[in-house]
Amino acid sequence: MVRQIFFILLALIIFTSTASAQGKKIIYVPIDNRPVNLYQVLQVADKLDYEILTPPEEILGSKNFNGDPDKLWTWLNENAPAADYAVLSTDSLIYGGLVASRMHNFTAEKILERAQHFKTFHEKFPYLTIHAFGTIMRTPRTTTYHTEPTYYATHGAKIFQYTALLDKQEMNKISRKELRQLKELETQIPKEYLDDWFDRRNENFDANKYLIDLTRQGVFEYFLIGCDDSAIYSQTHRESRKLTELASDMGKTVVQVTSGADELGMLMIARAINKDMDYRPFVSVEYNIGKGAETFPTYCNEPIGISIDAAIIAAGGLRIPAHERANLVLAVNTRENGKTFDASDHKKNKLRLRGDLKPFMAIVKDFINKDYPVAIADISFANGADRALMNQLKENDLQFKIRAYGGWNTATNSSGFVIGAGVLTKFMNDKDVAELLITRYLDDWAYQTSVRTEVTNECYRLGINPYKLDDVIAQMNALTTEKITSFAAENLIVPRKWSLENLEVNLPWFRVFECDPRFNLVGSD
Repeated sequence: MVRQIFFILLALIIFTSTASAQGKKIIYVPIDNRPVNLYQVLQVADKLDYEILTPPEEILGSKNFNGDPDKLWTWLNENAPAADYAVLSTDSLIYGGLVASRMHNFTAEKILERAQHFKTFHEKFPYLTIHAFGTIMRTPRTTTYHTEPTYYATHGAKIFQYTALLDKQEMNKISRKELRQLKELETQIPKEYLDDWFDRRNENFDANKYLIDLTRQGVFEYFLIGCDDSAIYSQTHRESRKLTELASDMGKTVVQVTSGADELGMLMIARAINKDMDYRPFVSVEYNIGKGAETFPTYCNEPIGISIDAAIIAAGGLRIPAHERANLVLAVNTRENGKTFDASDHKKNKLRLRGDLKPFMAIVKDFINKDYPVAIADISFANGADRALMNQLKENDLQFKIRAYGGWNTATNSSGFVIGAGVLTKFMNDKDVAELLITRYLDDWAYQTSVRTEVTNECYRLGINPYKLDDVIAQMNALTTEKITSFAAENLIVPRKWSLENLEVNLPWFRVFECDPRFNLVGSD
């Protein structure tokens, strides 16, 4: 009798944990409508039967960059009564999106007014748990102009260098030679450019200070601030130091400032779901030999070990040392020398098995043989997968024996997204996990590492700007679909009980930078 009661109670516990999501709704305002911030986040949550309420895409930041903050606030207030949790991008609700935060012309008064809406929203819906996320504006090294003010095309590199020296100066790490360089750069960059650059940044900084104070008042249960593309010495790092100090009294379980941007939405959705299920995932981490956690990736302002620890906390998890007790074992693919390169550089990103990849593969195989729930953060290259690693997963039939994978953009984008999605795979069946893996393989491996270069080259051959595909988008979508379909047929070893069908790939922002692969995985679990 006692044994029967035990099994009845056990069945009730299992049913409650798997059925708890029924009817639960999370209202989610993403940073923009790119797939990794919208569709691919919703794809993860859908596997757990959570309904994610999202704004109409026409008022989100999109291929035209500018969302509509005022319409987003109207939509949010109208739909909040139906939600149980709120995950809110402060960039979208203040500026209109991530890119808009770098290029807007809003006054400081308008920015503060929109920031104050968060307090009003909390007072109106006090029962709604709010997880908010925002960014510190990026400081690109390159003379990019597609998603920056136009003057960055000619003066971007000097602006980066100038702010890096300012950061060094404040940290008392600047040399006499660098002090002379600082003064020279100040005369070489037109004053109106520097004024515009710093005015916008100061407005963003003041808004983040205010939002930190709102967190202190209890408006947000948790506030995550990401440093968009950055470096150890940069204006982004300079501002992050100050905001970290400002929030230091609240602790990392309330406010965190860390590297990254496009992974923040996934982390916050994971946090909301974990909170709802009263689940605190245990995550263990194993780095490859060499620099490992001390790797300082391109586009980041801190070692990857610090960023990964922050992402685990952000997702509502706890890092533990014992792999055998972990709900997720994160294997981090770093190069032995700690350097990161661009995945499209096939002179460095080769298929052959590198010496420093052999021990990593040994780690992954050992974890899988022990039946650990393994996720791979593939960060040895930026903007795509490590071709040698992916070839090894293919040759050893390991593609669908891991639980999660990420290798699509910056090191923190990849590791943060795989942590957010990976901790939730505990509650998914094998087919659900396979669908998420296929999305990442098609995006991170097929497109970012291989097909994107081919499509870009075709654009140049035809005299087309690969970042302005408006007139040829149908042609480029068809070409991308064709190439990724061929890549998948050659490289994905999908278990025989399933078949990959109806694959279609679009370039949603009418540029080659990101893709949106959609497909059906046919067959039962």
